[in-house]
Amino acid sequence: MLVVMHKDATLDQINQVIAGVETRGLHPHLLHGEAQTIVGVVGQETGGLEAQFADLPGVAEVVPISHADKLTSRDFFKQDTVVSLNGVRFGGPDIAIIAGPCSVENRSQLLETAHAVKEAGAHALRGGAYKPRTSPYAFQGLGEAGLELLAEAREVTGLPVVTEAMTPEQVPLVRRYADMIQIGSRNMQNYGLLHAAGESQHPVLLKRGLMATIDEMLMAAEYILSHGNRRVVLCERGVRGFEPATRNTTDINAIPVLKSRTHLPVILDPSHSTGKAEYVAAIARAAIAAGADGLIVEVHAHPELALSDREQALTPEAFAALVAQVRAIAAAVERPLPAIVPPRSV
Repeated sequence: MLVVMHKDATLDQINQVIAGVETRGLHPHLLHGEAQTIVGVVGQETGGLEAQFADLPGVAEVVPISHADKLTSRDFFKQDTVVSLNGVRFGGPDIAIIAGPCSVENRSQLLETAHAVKEAGAHALRGGAYKPRTSPYAFQGLGEAGLELLAEAREVTGLPVVTEAMTPEQVPLVRRYADMIQIGSRNMQNYGLLHAAGESQHPVLLKRGLMATIDEMLMAAEYILSHGNRRVVLCERGVRGFEPATRNTTDINAIPVLKSRTHLPVILDPSHSTGKAEYVAAIARAAIAAGADGLIVEVHAHPELALSDREQALTPEAFAALVAQVRAIAAAVERPLPAIVPPRSV
């Protein structure tokens, strides 16, 4: 539920509400708006609380929230959340593009690709140091050595780094090297990992699961936000269907649905959605037209040599063409695409 305070409520009155929430074993989340303050109440609520809080001094009204996703909901927070990575903004008016290889394979491969995507207009760098693979015999990533290479690529290009953590134990290590922790589709409902990502207070990119509904995706995000970490970006990356022509079925519908239901930024992964490089640009254009706040695209300097997902990786030239097309779509829907990555603060 939401406890809406009068615009002239005192600090003591707000603290009295917070204390009342905590006394009942619930969790208060304080939201300061331009006109008023709201205390969001999260936890296993019992009946009759609305009337108890409505009678407290300084309270204007109490609004119950019946659906399970509370902290992710626009009922809880009506303004768009903006997640910033060294000046790169996800959410708000801007559109941000993350690009880079599926896997960090070696230093020369990563640095060549990182320079190429920056020159083409990417705002952040992706690359997997830990790789969840269907086959145990496939390339699993370089681990911490890959994280070190990503940190080096950030230093030489200025691009913030996004990379995946696969277990709760990996979160502190990934946090040390990366600007954003990715939770991949196979781990969307890894609840220990979700708790650890929330406790880290680090920006999180949460990908939709292969078979997950929108409700399930929002509840996964709820786990992260329940720890007070609101720096979450949602990523639609296609769901498993019966059509074998593409790797997954891109749910373009999910973008406007999510944008209407949650205040969190929403981006799309056209690489995993299609699984084929020749379709990536078309789906990227569709995502921006549908209202996505950005994209995450797989790019490899030499896709034919890639150790993972070579079929869906774009060449730097193809990625540059995609950025130009996306820029045109963004202009048509009045969403700017920043051309220059802000300098990284030291």
